[in-house]
Amino acid sequence: MVSKPPAGDPVQDAPQVAPPQHAAAGLSAVAHTLRIAQAQMGVARTARTLLKVNQKDGFDCPGCAWPEGDKRHVAEFCENGAKAVAEEATLRRVTPEFFAAHPVAELANRSGYWLGQQGRITQPMYLPEGAERYEPVTWERAFAIIAEELTALSSPDEALFYTSGRTSNEAAFLLQLFAREFGTNNLPDCSNMCHESSGSALNETIGIGKGSVSLEDLHQADLIVVAGQNPGTNHPRMLSALEKAKAAGAKIISVNPLPEAGLEKFKNPQTATGMLRGAALNDLFLQIRIGGDQALFRLLNKLVLETDGAVDTVFVREHTHGYEEFAAAARAADWDETLAATGLSRTEIERALEMVLASKRTIVCWAMGLTQHKHSVPTIREVVNFLLLRGNIGRPGAGVCPVRGHSNVQGDRTMGIFERPAPAFLDALDKEFGIVSPRHHGFDVVRSIQALRDGQAKVFFAMGGNFVGATPDTEVTEAAMRRARLTVHVSTKLNRSHVVTGTRALILPTLGRTDKDVRASASGGKGTVRFVTVEDSMGLVHTSRGNLPPASPHLLSEPAIVARMARAVLGAGSATPWEEFEEDYATIRDRIARVVPGFEDFNARLAADPGGFALPHAPRDERRFPTATGKANFTAAPVEYPKVPEGRLLLQTLRSHDQYNTTIYGLDDRYRGIKGGRRVVLVHPEDAAALGLADGAYTDLVSEWTDGSERRAPGFRVVHYPTARGCAAAYYPETNVLVPLESTADISNTPASKSVIVRLVPSAAATG
Repeated sequence: MVSKPPAGDPVQDAPQVAPPQHAAAGLSAVAHTLRIAQAQMGVARTARTLLKVNQKDGFDCPGCAWPEGDKRHVAEFCENGAKAVAEEATLRRVTPEFFAAHPVAELANRSGYWLGQQGRITQPMYLPEGAERYEPVTWERAFAIIAEELTALSSPDEALFYTSGRTSNEAAFLLQLFAREFGTNNLPDCSNMCHESSGSALNETIGIGKGSVSLEDLHQADLIVVAGQNPGTNHPRMLSALEKAKAAGAKIISVNPLPEAGLEKFKNPQTATGMLRGAALNDLFLQIRIGGDQALFRLLNKLVLETDGAVDTVFVREHTHGYEEFAAAARAADWDETLAATGLSRTEIERALEMVLASKRTIVCWAMGLTQHKHSVPTIREVVNFLLLRGNIGRPGAGVCPVRGHSNVQGDRTMGIFERPAPAFLDALDKEFGIVSPRHHGFDVVRSIQALRDGQAKVFFAMGGNFVGATPDTEVTEAAMRRARLTVHVSTKLNRSHVVTGTRALILPTLGRTDKDVRASASGGKGTVRFVTVEDSMGLVHTSRGNLPPASPHLLSEPAIVARMARAVLGAGSATPWEEFEEDYATIRDRIARVVPGFEDFNARLAADPGGFALPHAPRDERRFPTATGKANFTAAPVEYPKVPEGRLLLQTLRSHDQYNTTIYGLDDRYRGIKGGRRVVLVHPEDAAALGLADGAYTDLVSEWTDGSERRAPGFRVVHYPTARGCAAAYYPETNVLVPLESTADISNTPASKSVIVRLVPSAAATG
C-alpha cells in the first residue's frame, strides 16, 4: 500500500536529538531504504526498480556521479540512491486538479520537503500573467509561449538557459546547440555552484578540469586523503571503494571539521561480514578548522621539501613548470600560522607527514568542503602541488579526485554546457551545423541572478534542478526571479522554483531516469525503448535506460522538449534537423562524435559495451599536460584562511542524511543524531558554553560581512556537537539566505557557502 503525501507541513524546528553515530550503512540503512522505497513505490515496484539501478541494462542512479566497476552487485545502489529513485518512481501524482486546489501563494508558504513529497507532475502547466493558479496547457501552446518571449527580446543575451547535473548528454548537447544557434552563451549550470573551483584550479595546473583517477586507481592506492567530503551521506558507494583499498593495504586520512560516521566505520550491506562487523576506514582524522586546508597542504609541502629524497626530482624536472617559485613559497610556511589556521596539533601534522612519505601512490579526494570558500582555487592548486611533488599524477593508484555530486554534471560540461566555451569547441560546433556561435562569454549562476535583478535578463529556462532553492542570497534571488518576464522549468516534481515565478511561468513535465522512453513504431507495434548516456565522476560514459511505464502519457523526454522548443523558436530558418534528433537519439550521438573529442564512433562503442568507455585524459594516460606551458604547473599563492572575530563562529552549510542537494527525503539526519527537524545549528559544547548557549536553546543565525551588511536566518535549535572549535554547521537551503550574492570564490565565482562568519543571538521566532 502506497502512503499518501503529507497533508500539511510537519514541524521542522523542534527535532529530537541523540548522540551521533559512529558507523554508517548496515542493517539500519537497509531497513530505512526499504521503508522509504515501499512508502513511495510499493513492494513489487520497489524490487522491479531497485534491481535495475546502475546495471548495464538499466538506468543510471539519479543521485551521485560515483562510478560503477565492470562487475556489478545485484544491489548496485546505496541508501541515498534508493531514496532518489523512490522519489522519482513514486506512485504519487501532481495533477491539474492539485494546482486548481492550491494557489501559488499557498504553495509558496509550503516547505520544500512538502512540495517534493506530492509526487510526479503529470501535465504541462501554465501560470498566466496576473493569475493565482497554474492551469493545464497543451505542449504546442507552451512552446508558443516560449517562442513569443524569446523572439521579443532585444538581445539573445537577455535569455538564460540553466542546466541541472541530471540532464543526459544528449539533452545537454541539444540545449547548448539551441542556445548558441539562438545567439547566447548564457548557459549557467550547477557546476557553477559546486565544483567550478575544481575545474578552474585543475585546468590551470594540469590542463584538464576533471579528476585523473579511475576506480581501479583507488583500489591500488597506498594513501587516500579525503578532504572536505562526507562520503557516508553524500557519496555512500565510495565507502565500498575505500573498504577495498583498505583491504589491499591503503591508509586513509580524512580532513574535515566534523567527524563522519561513514569514515569511522563502514558496515557494507553487500556482504554478511560487512553488515555485522563493519570496517574502520580512518587511519587518521584531522579535525581541521573550516577553511584551513590550504595552510595544511602548504605546510605538508614544506615538510616534504625538507625531507631528503622525498621529492620526485625526475618527474618535477621533466613534467612540471614553476617549481622554484612554488618551493620558495612553500619553504616560507610557518608552523604557528598553520596551527592557528587549522586548529590541528603539531603531532597530528607530523603523523600525516609520516603517512605521506610512506606512500608511493597517493590520491586526494575532495568535494564542496574545499570548493566553496573565497580561497578555494588556491587551496585546490595547493593540493595539486602536494601531488606533483612526489609524482602522484599520471601514475597508477595516484592522482586528483574531485568527487562530483549530480550524476551527469561532468557530462553536461563535456557536452558544452559552459558560459565560457573553448574556441575550439565552438569552431567544431559551427563547422558541423553551419551556424555562427557567439564568442563573448555568457553568465554563470551568480551573474545570471545579478542580470535578472538588474533587468538585463528577462527569460529564465531551467533544464531540471531547483535553481531558487540551490542558489545563495535567497531573498535577493527570489526577487530577481520575480522580475523575469517568463520562467520555465523542465521538471519531474515540484520544488521551490515553481512557486517563485516570473510574470508568466511554465512547468514542463519530463521523463525521469526510471521511465521508459519509447520510440513509436512505424508499423504500430510496441516500439523500441530508447536510451541516453551520462558521464560519471571519473570520465566513464555509459548508457541509461528506464524500465518503468512513464508517470503520465503527457510527458516528453528532455531531448524532445529541447527539439520542439528549438523548432518553435528558430522556425524554418534553422537548418538543424531538430525533428530527426527528437525521433532518434542515435543521430544526436553521431553529431556529438564529430564535435566532442573522445566520442569518436560513439554509437558503435556503446553497442559493443553498454557499460561504457573511458574518455581520454592526457595527464592520466600519457603524463601529458595540455596547459599554456605544456607542463603541469606548480603555483605559489599567499596562504589564506578565515579570520573570525571574538564571539563569532565560522559556519559551514551542509546536507542532512535525508537529503540530496535541495531534495529533502525526510526530516532526519540519522548519523548525526537529529530526528524530525532541520532548523538546527551544530556547535561545539565549549563554544556554546562560552556564548551562553544551552543545548536545546533557540538562536537566530546572523551572518556578518566586510561591507557591514548582515543576513539573518531565524529560529535554529542549538545542538551541542563535536565540531572543530570555533566552527558551526547547519543545513542548506535553510541557510542560503546567509550568503550574499557577491560572496564568492576568487576566479571561479562559486558561492562561498562553507565559510560564513556568524553571531548567534537569542531567537524570538521559535520555542522549544
